[in-house]
Amino acid sequence: MKTPVPRKSGRLAGRVAWISGATSGIGEAVAELFAREGASVALAGRRVELGRAIAGRIRASGGSATAHRCDVSRERDVARSIAATAREFGRLDILVNNAGMVEVGDLHEYSEARWDRVIAVNVKSMFFAFKHAFPHLAAAERSHVVNVGSISSFVGQARTPVYTTSKHAILGLTRSIALDYAVHGVRCNSVCPGITDTPMLREHLNASPDPDGLLAERLRRVPMGVALSPADVARSILFLSCEDSSGVTGTSITIDCGYLTAAEWTADRPTAFQKPPKKR
Repeated sequence: MKTPVPRKSGRLAGRVAWISGATSGIGEAVAELFAREGASVALAGRRVELGRAIAGRIRASGGSATAHRCDVSRERDVARSIAATAREFGRLDILVNNAGMVEVGDLHEYSEARWDRVIAVNVKSMFFAFKHAFPHLAAAERSHVVNVGSISSFVGQARTPVYTTSKHAILGLTRSIALDYAVHGVRCNSVCPGITDTPMLREHLNASPDPDGLLAERLRRVPMGVALSPADVARSILFLSCEDSSGVTGTSITIDCGYLTAAEWTADRPTAFQKPPKKR
């Protein structure tokens, strides 16, 4: 029997969400936004102390949150985390597969272990999460799965062959889940962000001699001229995790400030998006 959603305030009133990679960046922003919209959130990640700090901040603001140590590449960790979430909150309605990693290098130099690690974190983890969440998702009146891809789900990116392969695979997995599980009331979609100012991006930039210069050079290829914030991406994930997106399944939302709109683009002047909006 389907479990009805309790009435509270917010678009995610009474819902329970499990979010992977929730200890920083996009996952952290999703957890905070979902909690403000009335959801109870479970933050899954390897850095559990960071997760506990975020969950504590959410609770201090009146929200409901818990944190679980979870290496998403290990099925046992994922299964345990999801079971604990359903046990603590009594249900599970929303699955956000956000955890990811990138490895930079030429394909012929990769070891099998490096290849397997990226695929395990970026793709296999989504299989593990859905497998163990499905009984709970099927029991909910309506349930939602959002997989976080990338603009690299559509195009190549220099010297990231395994990352690009994994992000392409996410689109196929998203469509398969949407097709096979609609009968159970599950909607599954993906979001594909462009350049997003996260700790992972900063770590990548900081490996170069001129991090700020490298970022500025990349942003000259973006029509809006700015990087996304984690909160920008979180808002699209929220849209796909509630009935605002009723009828949308098996698709992806590209959030990239226009990056993929042209094969070639170099900004020749600042854009209005690079200036703070005027106060009215």
